[in-house]
Amino acid sequence: MGQRGAGRSVSGHLASVSRTLRLGLDALLTIVVSPACAACGEPLDHPTAGPVCARCWHSILPLTPPLCDRCGDPLPSWRAISAAALRCPRCRRASRFVDRARAVGHYDGVLRAIVHALKYEGRRSLARPLAVLMRERAADVLDGAACVIPVPLHPSKRRRRGFNQAADLARHLGLPVVHALARVRATVSQTDLPASQRHRNVKDAFALTRHAVLVTGAAVVLVDDVSTTGATLEACARVLKSAGVLEVRALTVARVVGGEATTSGRTTVPPT
Repeated sequence: MGQRGAGRSVSGHLASVSRTLRLGLDALLTIVVSPACAACGEPLDHPTAGPVCARCWHSILPLTPPLCDRCGDPLPSWRAISAAALRCPRCRRASRFVDRARAVGHYDGVLRAIVHALKYEGRRSLARPLAVLMRERAADVLDGAACVIPVPLHPSKRRRRGFNQAADLARHLGLPVVHALARVRATVSQTDLPASQRHRNVKDAFALTRHAVLVTGAAVVLVDDVSTTGATLEACARVLKSAGVLEVRALTVARVVGGEATTSGRTTVPPT
């Protein structure tokens, strides 16, 4: 057997041993720890594969086209819209700084539970598989972009949480990460406000960092976990456009379709 053949044989043997060890560890963890899926709560068959079961990952449905070319909301039907405009009524009425926004799916059910596990339970390993879904379902947003820019947390919130989930997601999207924005003003949680007050809440909350010189004249992608009314993304995009960024796209794990789903005037989402 040649050197190359011997190498393949050893590699295959090591892979087989690794699979066997992983299956054994899965069985041991299932018996001893009985970990539950972070989304559905059912026992995990393969705990070493992550905190969410395969069935939950496969149940995450994409937003169904046709989508608004600007905000990414589903449109009623192809026949109900102008083929030239391809925009929802809200985007036709208002000028926006975000040129195109896309998300993996609705902020509901399994996807909502996974985002919650990432943000509030510190399950940071979920950032990688979520980013895989973001790449698969929003390749058009990433295509041709110079970099990704995570939506920043205020330093006080960053210290309390211990990490920025947007930055964790951005690291796995396959483009350079540029921290061009800083959150310079602590704001009331968006979830505590009616939709009509959210834009005012984040006005002047973001500023450019010294890294912003890297994105002048470029197309960039803002990255965050959830878009509700889009107020935070718009506030960030406004600042980036003022720095000469040519095009600001936005990519999130989930979005509240319509951006104004409220109960008693307030959105029914966890605090951000």
